[in-house]
Amino acid sequence: MINIVLFGKPGAGKGTQAEFLKGKYNLTHLSTGDIFRYNIKNETALGQLAKTYMDQGDLVPDEVTIQMLQSEVDNNPQSSGFLFDGFPRTIAQAQALDAFLESKGQKITATIALEADDEILVQRLLERGKTSGRPDDQDEEKIRNRYDEYNQKTAPLMQFYQEQGKFHAVDGIGSIAEITERLSNVIDRL
Repeated sequence: MINIVLFGKPGAGKGTQAEFLKGKYNLTHLSTGDIFRYNIKNETALGQLAKTYMDQGDLVPDEVTIQMLQSEVDNNPQSSGFLFDGFPRTIAQAQALDAFLESKGQKITATIALEADDEILVQRLLERGKTSGRPDDQDEEKIRNRYDEYNQKTAPLMQFYQEQGKFHAVDGIGSIAEITERLSNVIDRL
């Protein structure tokens, strides 16, 4: 079983790349953003709670995120592996994910970060916001707040996974095909 954490700032292309990777490697794609939106749309208790944070451009607290993610893993018992997109974002989340996977006899195989310049990503999100209808992609101040939170909370994950020999950085700028090839090169060497 292969379990990959795909991370990068909002707009780095995680969702786009996950679509290719899940098919190529037969992985179940678990996007915390998609899981949040599903729960919000269906007005679950966790979804309503998550929405209050997302509307402010803040990250959803660990306990809410972890509960949603565990439910999704449990709903896919036949999966040959998972592609975690947008999770973990903090060391506490990484430790909770490790403990949860260990309880199922699994582990994180690798983490791959899509790296890109903030200014390019802000423009990507503002463009996406014109068609996505997502309020968090239509306000530059909220986008920059998400990046500040990412830098403060997620950057320490790089060292956490580097110490485990599981961290890989990939250039997230270029055509979709070029980035997919870079990601595939990393995964094929695992």
